Amino acid sequence: MSFKPFSAVRRGFGLFWRALDATRRTFFNLISLFLLVLIAVGLFSGGVKPLTPKTALVINIKGSVVEQATGSVQDAVLANVNGDSRRQVQLRDLLTVLDAAATDKGIGSVLLMLEDMDAAGMAQLNDIGAAIERVKAAGKPVVAWAGNYDQRQYLLAAHATEVYLHPMGMVNVKGFGRYRNYYRDALDKVGVTVNLMKVGTYKSFAEPYIGNGPSDAAAEAEGVLYNALWKGYTSTVEKSRKLPAGAIDSMIDKLPQLMETAQGDGARVMLNNKLVDGLKTRDQLRSMMITRGEYDASAKSFRQISFDDYLGRNRPKMFGDAVGVIVASGEITDGSSGPGGIGGNSTSNQIRRAREDEQIKAVVLRVDSPGGSAFASELIRRELELTRAAGKPVIISMGNVAASGGYWISMAADEVIADPATITGSIGVFAILPTAEKVVDKLGVHTAGTTTTWLADAYNPLRPLDPRFRQLVQSSVNHIYSEFTTRAAAARKTTPEKIDAVGQGRVWTGAQAQERGLVDRLGSYQDALKAAAARAKLPADYRVAYVERESTRVERVLNMFGASAAQALQIEVKLGMLPTGLPAASVKQVARDMAWLSELNSGKEPFAAVTHCLCGMP
Repeated sequence: MSFKPFSAVRRGFGLFWRALDATRRTFFNLISLFLLVLIAVGLFSGGVKPLTPKTALVINIKGSVVEQATGSVQDAVLANVNGDSRRQVQLRDLLTVLDAAATDKGIGSVLLMLEDMDAAGMAQLNDIGAAIERVKAAGKPVVAWAGNYDQRQYLLAAHATEVYLHPMGMVNVKGFGRYRNYYRDALDKVGVTVNLMKVGTYKSFAEPYIGNGPSDAAAEAEGVLYNALWKGYTSTVEKSRKLPAGAIDSMIDKLPQLMETAQGDGARVMLNNKLVDGLKTRDQLRSMMITRGEYDASAKSFRQISFDDYLGRNRPKMFGDAVGVIVASGEITDGSSGPGGIGGNSTSNQIRRAREDEQIKAVVLRVDSPGGSAFASELIRRELELTRAAGKPVIISMGNVAASGGYWISMAADEVIADPATITGSIGVFAILPTAEKVVDKLGVHTAGTTTTWLADAYNPLRPLDPRFRQLVQSSVNHIYSEFTTRAAAARKTTPEKIDAVGQGRVWTGAQAQERGLVDRLGSYQDALKAAAARAKLPADYRVAYVERESTRVERVLNMFGASAAQALQIEVKLGMLPTGLPAASVKQVARDMAWLSELNSGKEPFAAVTHCLCGMP
């Protein structure tokens, strides 16, 4: 018999592959068995042991406060193994921990370590502040400390019983507002023409591309918005710190003189103006906590439990009738999206799953979105409408932003609840079609061809925009605005004319929106959950079930231990033509603005009608 070397190699490789596959299966089966054993131990070991009295709960917020965490379970596990700090903290987790601490006899106090907290919106901060107040109302002191406070960190710290600052630190409270980049001259120089079709006097999203500064209407609307938000901020701080009305603005006005008097000692200025209760280094803070609490010899510090460990002790219920929560956070796009974005299809599927789940008796849509695709927004709104028709109450909980498309998806609810500082409204529509005929002319590039109808190549970015196509797009934008105002009028039980009067693309705070009938009432995320449970006639110990993307089997097991099952979607835009030496933040902002202009017209359709407010928290 002849020897066939290739057959031998093929058989050998086959044996190796089968052995490798068997090893892989055995490994994952052992992991699954180990996890099942852990679950069984957790279920039948008599529950979590109570904490020893006078334990301090240490909440060290590291990273951004988010509605929904991004990143896979694998990322979370690897980060934990490598000892990396979490860079995101879910709002729901902070509220769970603070509310549990308020009633836990083992927790004697709460220590807030805030200097590593990054981004957080005003509505989120108000929710966390209210939870801190509930801890204080239970008779438990809350201490806040940081080396330096920015104004978001300080808004939380102000709710504490005592606020401490490092002797070389500063409270950087400076006010709200922003400066945008405007690209009209830059685009003219390179030969790009931005064709804008819109409805809404105050719809200012596209202004950076068609002007060199804000319109009078946009400047007026932003001034009203920021002043209202700033008044809410200063009122909260002054009330919490027992300061006279106007104290914050007065301090900012006099800050140069105050700093000079204190010989540049910013911490002393903050202490003298009663923004903090004392100046302490980290070791002095630890000594104070030991004196007030109990000494832990093993840790050589005060008796304490970390945020992560305490969260692990307060796992959500797994069974029983529930309020289902769908988080709609990020920009609204067609198709599917993971956490950090809202996909018309994916979010609609989540709402449908909640509607078809027999244990979910009511639905809360938590909205934190500046808008996006009008088509995707309507898909989501329709699913909520069907959910109500199926007999399940729907409550909208507006977070930091629920504007434009974010407002559109809020128009099919039994009740809409906004935070006083929510940015909402922006009822308007626009479409942008950039053309670069002047660019190609400079390059000596020419475009020509034959089509059977004018519409076949009506929008070619290398040719001037056909007036007939502009008219077509404007008609579509007008129609979508009419749909927007008509649906809003039906949802708010008013007329399209009255919605148009407060619409036209104008943004409002939650408090202003309530005055104008755009939301039902002001309240927190917890208020929305309670409202949903009350409408569904659920008992006081109702379960909260977060309806998120379908998890894998391994993720479902890990979720029982509180792990995140999110999937991150990140897009990094790099511009090779920007000059070097610019501040990184400025370069990134320009990159984002130019990327948005490009992405608006990168879809399958010839143009996109957009309901976006280009707004965010100050």
